[in-house]
Amino acid sequence: MPTAAAIARFQVQVLHPSPFFKPSTLFSKFPRSSLPIPSTLKRSNTRFRRLSSLTPPLCSSSSHSSSAGGSLESHSSSESGGSIVGDLLDYLNESWTQFHATAEAKRQLLAAGFHLLNENDEWDLKPGGRYFFTRNMSSLVAFAIGEKYSNGNGFHIIAAHTDSPCLKLKPNSASSKSGYLMVNVQTYGSGLWHTWFDRDLSVAGRVIVRADNGCFLHKLVKIKRPILRVPTLAIHLDRTVNKDGFKPNLETHLIPLLAKKVDNASAETKDKINMSSSKDAHHQQLLQILSDELACNIDDIISIELNVCDTQPSCLGGVNNEFIFSGRLDNLASSFCALRALVDSCASPKDLSDERAIRMVALFDNEEVGSDSYQGAGAPTMFEAMRRITDCLDLHYVRESSFARAIRCSFLVSADMAHRVHPNFMDKHEEHHRPELQKGLVIKHNANQRYATSGVTAFLFKEVAKMNNLPTQEFVVRNDMGCGSTIGPILASGVGIRTVDCGIAQLSMHSVREICGKEDVDFAYKHFRAFYQTFSSIDRKLNVDK
Repeated sequence: MPTAAAIARFQVQVLHPSPFFKPSTLFSKFPRSSLPIPSTLKRSNTRFRRLSSLTPPLCSSSSHSSSAGGSLESHSSSESGGSIVGDLLDYLNESWTQFHATAEAKRQLLAAGFHLLNENDEWDLKPGGRYFFTRNMSSLVAFAIGEKYSNGNGFHIIAAHTDSPCLKLKPNSASSKSGYLMVNVQTYGSGLWHTWFDRDLSVAGRVIVRADNGCFLHKLVKIKRPILRVPTLAIHLDRTVNKDGFKPNLETHLIPLLAKKVDNASAETKDKINMSSSKDAHHQQLLQILSDELACNIDDIISIELNVCDTQPSCLGGVNNEFIFSGRLDNLASSFCALRALVDSCASPKDLSDERAIRMVALFDNEEVGSDSYQGAGAPTMFEAMRRITDCLDLHYVRESSFARAIRCSFLVSADMAHRVHPNFMDKHEEHHRPELQKGLVIKHNANQRYATSGVTAFLFKEVAKMNNLPTQEFVVRNDMGCGSTIGPILASGVGIRTVDCGIAQLSMHSVREICGKEDVDFAYKHFRAFYQTFSSIDRKLNVDK
């Protein structure tokens, strides 16, 4: 049973919730039957979520936005050695799509006192300041400037990505077969598509809505209840599937069911619901669900960009709760650990008082499909931001090529999930490089530069871990197997920045449900935070080209 003190704290938080209060974090500490959630809290939290999902109309002029809010309450636990796993689960459950992941990161940064910038505006930056901007609401760059920064000093960056393999609705998604309303989808990335069959699925993403004043609003939407399903074929109709393997045709077999056609209805209703004319690119029933969620008329929905998502929540698993079971661990686990490490490394003014560098997080979209997009790592987003930052801070100086010198002093951590050795397929790993769960971050090496790690960058990153008593592991792919890649080589070669590739070890990568170790999340967070806090002192001790 909860203690009297715990109940008292609970009552205070329920009666006077802060705008950053997360009910899921609090109620997870109590049995579901012991303390019911008051309806007032449900209403206030829902209202806040709806408000936070809105962005300014496209026709409005851009303006500087900022928040002077203090650090999140949960920061105190991480700073005192507590776990961030509960907060990661909240982040995963909020972040069904790359848009939601970016919006939630934005919310947390504003709550921590970071100032929102706009790429279209002129920036006014100062040493000791903390800032961020978003692009396409699917990528984000945040940074904190050391108070002892001087022109030519470097950037210490952790980069990750917000996207994951998934199914996306086609521009004309409405179709029907054998009395069913179907939703046409396209595959995004290299997913394990057989894992999407027989799952309780729904949709989430962004919608462009026409406002009453004629402007257009960008809104995020998430339908939490299952409305879609891709059924497998009964074994009686495919007797060889267990012997020959499940080999679905991704165009004809991977089409989710939405509803049964309406038979007993008026001719007008049938025309509205069952017919998919050239004007109706999406089923009216789907649009009705979206309009109900967004509190708008169907006719006001101008454009949709939706992912198909698994509705099963992220959770702890294993007999000792040592695992995290979730979709999108690749790569939201890295994104959250990097974001949280940046926020916590400069939570108080004194944290930046002796810092000479600029601490940065860059979260990109479209990594799973090659990064060649407006919001991907292949675009110059991060480097343009770095140049603007150096130019802004060097406003009162006339010095030789501050940006070029800053790049030479900079260091990038490319954080993406790593392959943990599979106990049933151990021969798929190189014998002496088999990452394990709960053994720390995995540093990735590849002689053919599929990863950007070098001997120098690996040493520096491991030295951060050594100084803070954190474990690390190393990974090399077998010579007789192909090797994946990350945004590391893309960014490293963009302007020539020192880079190390690393990641949290996981199983079931690119499945609809993935697995990683609970302790590894905390190891990653602590390693990233230590990188921000100690890298400047470590880097000064190493001379390579001098």
